[in-house]
Amino acid sequence: MILFASCLQYRSINHRVDSKSLWLYRWYYSRTCQWILSLTITVILALAFIEEPSSLTITSDVRYRLPAWNPPCGLTESIELLCFLVFVVDVSVKSYLIGWKEFWKNKWLMAYILTLIVSLADWIVSLSFFCKESVRIRRILRPFFLLQNSSMMKKTLKSINSTLPEMARWVIAQKTSFHLLQDGCQDKEWVVYFRNLPDSLTSLLVLLTTANNPDVMIPAYSKNRAYSIFFILFTVLGNLFLMNLLTAIIYNQFRGYLLKSVQSSLFRRRLGIRAAFEVLSSLKETPATNPLCSFQHPPSPEYQSHFMQKVQFAFGHRYFGYLGNVVALANIISICVVLVMDADKQPSERDDFFLGAINCFFILYYLLEMLLKILAMGLKRYLSYPSNRFDGLLTVILLILEIATFAVYGFPHPGWRPEFMGLLSLWDMVRLVNMLIVFRFLRIIPNMKVIALSSTTWVSLVLLCSFQVVFYAFAITGIMLFRGAVVPLGNTSAANTTHDNGTLQCGTYEQLEYWPNNFDDFAAAVVTLWDVMVVNNWQVFLDAFSRYSSPWAKIYFVAWWLISSVIWVNLFVALLLEVRKCVYLV
Repeated sequence: MILFASCLQYRSINHRVDSKSLWLYRWYYSRTCQWILSLTITVILALAFIEEPSSLTITSDVRYRLPAWNPPCGLTESIELLCFLVFVVDVSVKSYLIGWKEFWKNKWLMAYILTLIVSLADWIVSLSFFCKESVRIRRILRPFFLLQNSSMMKKTLKSINSTLPEMARWVIAQKTSFHLLQDGCQDKEWVVYFRNLPDSLTSLLVLLTTANNPDVMIPAYSKNRAYSIFFILFTVLGNLFLMNLLTAIIYNQFRGYLLKSVQSSLFRRRLGIRAAFEVLSSLKETPATNPLCSFQHPPSPEYQSHFMQKVQFAFGHRYFGYLGNVVALANIISICVVLVMDADKQPSERDDFFLGAINCFFILYYLLEMLLKILAMGLKRYLSYPSNRFDGLLTVILLILEIATFAVYGFPHPGWRPEFMGLLSLWDMVRLVNMLIVFRFLRIIPNMKVIALSSTTWVSLVLLCSFQVVFYAFAITGIMLFRGAVVPLGNTSAANTTHDNGTLQCGTYEQLEYWPNNFDDFAAAVVTLWDVMVVNNWQVFLDAFSRYSSPWAKIYFVAWWLISSVIWVNLFVALLLEVRKCVYLV
């Protein structure tokens, strides 16, 4: 009752507060349970790589791909059933903790239960058909389990939902500009790009991404230079005005959203700690401590020697860390200078003496820096900082590689050329050390507030989750629509493919040998969607899959471009702009 009264004093809560429920609440949100839930979500999403159609082949090229190994019926289904059971427990615990009254108000939990019911029903159908059914609805629903597990993703979707009316008006404006401009495309010279309304809209849409510019303009422009006005006008109106207008629309909905979310999160955290502190204060007559100090680093060692105290102050100061960052930057610059000087030399002609000596000097400095920090801070305090653990681990790995290099090849000396000995050549060892040194430079991220906030807060989680959800759903849909659609041109071999390419139309799917880009398995579908998202030659995919399957395939690829390259990228920009507002708050 004391806990309940204290909580009501600060904030109304929407879960049970009896002792058994509170124990269950703490158990559910423990690291172990949340780790099991995250692992279950990862496993059920990863099943797409091994279940039929399996991605376990060396290549996705339809000309050379061997038959893939497909798991026997019941293997992946058993793993899937275990995941469903975990999700049933998850939704049951959530529903119990918030109570029936709040349960009927929570649309996400009801959707969670509905998704499980549909997935289990589809799972039963699969076993009934001995895993031979062509359509599996539950595969498309799997991203929902990732989506519902992130509260920030739910908030982001809510903001996107509020953006839809304005985005709809943007689409109408875009479509209007398409119709206004394509009416002028009546010249017979443009028959390749504007022979009918669907092709005209497709060509203009691709031109909006500048992927087919200036190809689409050349036939008309070569006849009359005045035709360039049409394409310049469309590019200015569509790419420079309407596309930036969409960015403004999305940012307008997210303006202040991240800031308010971070403020609300900090306020709730402090409020909960304060409420718990007052409850404990009312139960025990003990001296009060600071209720907002939820975590403290271990104390530094106390030295009696005046000299050691000065050493501790000097090497425990943040300026010593800044000096380490400057040294790491100097190391990277020196590596770049040496590599540029050796760029035009053959590997057998290069002398790695300078690079080896430079690496040896800097690695010794990194080791000395680590030891001095441990001396000043103590081992426990040193390891309590994630940046120090990252820094120390890479320093130890660099030291081991350097010792191994000296043991096999000796110390750096003039004429220290790469020769193959053991598992790695000297060339490989030196390059591996260089890569680790560059990777070690990432330690400066905690000192750059904008980057640190972007990489460690929920922004990265939201972007990653949304990226996975969209990619997964479209990849599964693409497999259902276009699996087996791409068929190689006869039984061509690697020897005669180049010869046959001379008779193919330039710039087509076949002439460019885009055969590995298909939807015959999940991994290939993901790579194909990535290539389309980059919008470099994405008109090739529009043309090829509309020929191999149906002209309606263009709708799928246009929808993917709209969501991934337009909405998702603009969402990323909007979130990064909001991060700048939260730098000084966090």
